[in-house]
Amino acid sequence: MKRILICGANGLLGQRLALMLSTQTEYEVLNTSHHRSFVFDDRLFDYTQLDISRKGDVKSLISSFQPTVIINAASATNVDWCEDHREEAWNANVVGVENLIDAARKVGARIIHLSTDYVFDGKQGPYGEDDRPNPISYYGKSKLAGENALRIADLPFAIVRTIVLYGSGLDVKQNFALWVLNSLKAGRHIRCVDDQISNPTYVSDLAYAVVKVFELTRQGVYHVCGGERISRYDFAVRIASIFDLDSSLIDRIKTSDLQQPAPRPLVTGFITLKAESELGFKPMDTTQGLTLLKRELQNARKN
Repeated sequence: MKRILICGANGLLGQRLALMLSTQTEYEVLNTSHHRSFVFDDRLFDYTQLDISRKGDVKSLISSFQPTVIINAASATNVDWCEDHREEAWNANVVGVENLIDAARKVGARIIHLSTDYVFDGKQGPYGEDDRPNPISYYGKSKLAGENALRIADLPFAIVRTIVLYGSGLDVKQNFALWVLNSLKAGRHIRCVDDQISNPTYVSDLAYAVVKVFELTRQGVYHVCGGERISRYDFAVRIASIFDLDSSLIDRIKTSDLQQPAPRPLVTGFITLKAESELGFKPMDTTQGLTLLKRELQNARKN
């Protein structure tokens, strides 16, 4: 039986992977995150606490579980926090990956690692897998360093990069779509930039691609994102439209108006032809993804 270790299982993607893989009887799945408990602790999911930055803990767990594949969805993703907390960001995004590599090599496991469009500078998007990274924030630099640790490791791996991940989950960090939704429902004015342009990605699309990388034993880099390139402002307006909320509460601004600690790549987006041809990936556009999100949130309220 194939064994799958999920790191970051309490996050948005990790939760979706846990749910998808729990229905597959041919896999034994162990969910982990740095939290003491699992959001699905009312279900019969295997879970244990694991901080991937703690080398001894990683080595011990992987040695005992003997995974076939490790899916690393654990990461420090708050861009401004990473800019101001560089040592902690490096521990999460680089040291953690190095620890997984060392332990995986000893048991012959593959690693599927999640990364980001922030490894690019945002000057020449959309990007293909072979385009040269050039991160401009510390978050992007740490994620690229994590990728590079895998590239020089002597073990099979895949890197799945994605963009502006959104969706619903239990106690997940507020992603852009949920922030817009909650703000507009509360009648709050929000400011959204019209000069950051990329492909928002619905979490089920990304989870599907990750599972396909595993099932088809794919290696290398894959770009996975939504099927529509759109600005954050237009994304927010689309959210208001799909959820019947007041778009006049959304103010159009420029990135420079926010004066954030970390610089942002302005125009990214991915070319997903490789994922489409090799994984059977069919990206949803923004309206499709948001319609599914609306249905999920309605079903969650009913339950």
